[in-house]
Amino acid sequence: MSDLPRKAVTRTAKLAALPLGFAGRATWGLGKRIVGESAEIVGRELQQRTAEQLFKVLGELKGGAMKFGQALSVFESALPEEVAGPYRAALTKLQEAAPPMPTRTVHAVLEERLGLEWRELFLEFEDKPAAAASIGQVHRAVWHDGREVAVKVQYPGAGEALLSDLNQLSRFARLLGPLIPGMDIKPLITELRDRVSEELDYALEAQAQAAHAEEFADDPDVLVPAVVHQCEQVLVTEWIDGIPLSEIISDGTPEQRDRAGQLLARFLFSGPARTGLLHADPHPGNFRLLPGGPEGEDDWRLGVLDFGTVDRLSGGLPLPIGISLRLTLDGDADSVYRLLCGEGFIKESIDLDPDAVLDYLLPIIEPARVDAFTFTRSWMRGQAGRVADPRSPAYQLGKRLNLPPAYLLIHRVTLSTIGVLCQLGATVRLRQELEDWLPGFVEDGTFEENVEEGFVEEELDGEAVDGRLIVKEFTTKTSAAESVMESDEESDEEDVPEVPAAEA
Repeated sequence: MSDLPRKAVTRTAKLAALPLGFAGRATWGLGKRIVGESAEIVGRELQQRTAEQLFKVLGELKGGAMKFGQALSVFESALPEEVAGPYRAALTKLQEAAPPMPTRTVHAVLEERLGLEWRELFLEFEDKPAAAASIGQVHRAVWHDGREVAVKVQYPGAGEALLSDLNQLSRFARLLGPLIPGMDIKPLITELRDRVSEELDYALEAQAQAAHAEEFADDPDVLVPAVVHQCEQVLVTEWIDGIPLSEIISDGTPEQRDRAGQLLARFLFSGPARTGLLHADPHPGNFRLLPGGPEGEDDWRLGVLDFGTVDRLSGGLPLPIGISLRLTLDGDADSVYRLLCGEGFIKESIDLDPDAVLDYLLPIIEPARVDAFTFTRSWMRGQAGRVADPRSPAYQLGKRLNLPPAYLLIHRVTLSTIGVLCQLGATVRLRQELEDWLPGFVEDGTFEENVEEGFVEEELDGEAVDGRLIVKEFTTKTSAAESVMESDEESDEEDVPEVPAAEA
């Protein structure tokens, strides 16, 4: 029954062949240069051929290979335009589709998890999948109460395939680096691997989705489908129609692009503030644009899918993010430097020029400096090139900065969302969303004196601590493993809608 593990040898062979293919193309490129072809032209051809092979293999394998490909796909906008074009079709396929699981396997999973009479739970069930992703595929159906539903069925053996693929990919992560300038591939793979257990646990996904669906139930801008039923390897949620964001990226009108971009930014920053959870898989396949926004049928709402990966942020996004962003916009280099040191972005053994750090940050936060900012591929390429060019001062400084583990997922989600906004070419009022939802971005007068003085004695839980420790207190977070344990302990108390499975 387990299709993916049965093909483990084939999977490993395909992934292992990737670096051999890279090496072969490099030899081909050297030969082309020897006979006089431009190094720049040869380099583009190498990159193009490498990407075509990479994404073809990743799309075929599903599992961790496809999960990595989806995570990588949102950074397509960082590629040079003459190279990005051929990538785009392959990347879009990774966002929306993959070879489907055999019907007999789907039926076997449903029978095992829902009972021999599983069909009695549905008035209709479409065997052909409506979508396929990295660890499961979705079937359209009609629940026994008449509701249209999406039935997500997990691939048998998906966990083994995820771990095997990601372990294999991590062995040659360095060879993949040139595909996305300015991006370190290995931490991305490590972070994806660390979250495998959460991604596979449909109970956790149901809890996260139910929390969002309840919070956004009456929201005019965002729609999250409600959870209908959940058991091991099967998750049933309400069905939503709409235009996939990947189609808006390729063929959307300027109005659709701007609206989708605005709503995506709003959801990114409002979600943690309203639910204590950050949707951590923002590739275009997980979003839909639906008619019927605040202005009527001619307006748009954002439909949000797939809550398998979330970051648990009690109290919303960490306060130091908003404070440091505001202080950077104010040009307060010394205060920003002290705050970054306090949060661990600059290690104690590292000594940097605060003004140089400010110069490094300002171009990155340009979208927050104006009332409305148009995200473009050229802007993204400029940022990627600035931090990826070894001759650039930004590259030299960036190598000395540190990314604390507590911020790793937030950082990836933010970068991924910006990548999607650049793919959309959307004009977004980002500053307004920051003012509305990001803690610390709007000055409230309670923190600035601490920053100005470097540290201050205050009472916190009965102990006198300095300003640095106060900042640390603001960002105390539960680790992913602890979150899973806590969710398991609380699962009996969670009110996730569920009905009994059909009896055998």
